[in-house]
Amino acid sequence: MTNSNDRSRWNWLLAIPVAVPLATFLFNFDGPRWGGFPLFYWLQLAFIGLVVAVTTLVYRLSKRER
Repeated sequence: MTNSNDRSRWNWLLAIPVAVPLATFLFNFDGPRWGGFPLFYWLQLAFIGLVVAVTTLVYRLSKRER
């Protein structure tokens, strides 16, 4: 049986994708519009990319630490 330790200091980076969408001042306006869609929708798609990037980064840094 292996003893895995999930308490890596890099896990704190996972707070970034949680905190950024909560910063409503980033998208508390209607313009600009791209392709007829307000900026809000484009930012939601960008947040998905942010989550993937940060999760991948934390995974690789945690794996290297072991």
